[in-house]
Amino acid sequence: MRQTFADKSFSICVHGLLLLASVSCLLPLVNIIAVSFSDSAAIDSGYVWLWPIHFNLEAYKTLFLGSRIIPSFMNSAQITIVGTALSLVCTTLASYALSRKYCFGRKYVTLAMVFTMMFSGGLIPTFLVIKSLGLVNTYWALWLPGLTGAYNMLIMRTYFEGIPAEIEESARMDGCGEWRILVQIFLPLSLPVIATICLFLAVSYWNAFQSVLIYMTDTAKFNLTVFVQQMVQSQSALSQTIALQPEDLELMSPEAVKAGGIVVMTLPMLVIYPFLQKYFVKGVMLGAIKG
Repeated sequence: MRQTFADKSFSICVHGLLLLASVSCLLPLVNIIAVSFSDSAAIDSGYVWLWPIHFNLEAYKTLFLGSRIIPSFMNSAQITIVGTALSLVCTTLASYALSRKYCFGRKYVTLAMVFTMMFSGGLIPTFLVIKSLGLVNTYWALWLPGLTGAYNMLIMRTYFEGIPAEIEESARMDGCGEWRILVQIFLPLSLPVIATICLFLAVSYWNAFQSVLIYMTDTAKFNLTVFVQQMVQSQSALSQTIALQPEDLELMSPEAVKAGGIVVMTLPMLVIYPFLQKYFVKGVMLGAIKG
């Protein structure tokens, strides 16, 4: 189909706006990476922009040898891996059950879950519930409230409903039960939406901040997000977090340490996303269009 001048103009404007948005998101990250690899004099003089000046690794050396960034990283990894696995299993089971037309009361259960997307109990009642369950200062306070998110459940349920019913009927004729149909038929056919939900959950748990500050009373259980926030918040917090020697300041600025912490915090998600990108758009679109 031949495009008109108006269509071409619209396409150029859209691509131009998307390019500007992409550059505006990318430039700050590139600048932070450059600062983390530059020396103190270049950073203090304001010469560092998109490329490191007087390349050195002192900021990362100080981070990994003189701070609690590794334990905080391990805490974040534990929160993310366990939380994502638990939430993915519960979301999959709930979505499969609610996608079956013979499930008793599925419309009312779905309506109840959608209701939570618009209304919630609030911060204080939620905290009181977590406290009454004895989950304060445990990671279960982060995992339990989000085991089955309504938004993720709706996406996966809609995807399951789009799988042809003939496949399920054929499996039942061969003697398959519910568990076998779910594990051997539905899950292999649902890799795009599973990867999409997994990415949503992983990013959410990795970036957990407010919930960690509310429920974790032991600083040893703080995750990487809270660690970096405390480090970036003020110079005094940075001095308490990391022991900087006078000779270190000659090659490295405290700003480089802060930038290095931000890079370490964002790097895992930047590494994981390309492997899930091919499933991302397909999973969201199929889960949103059908039904």
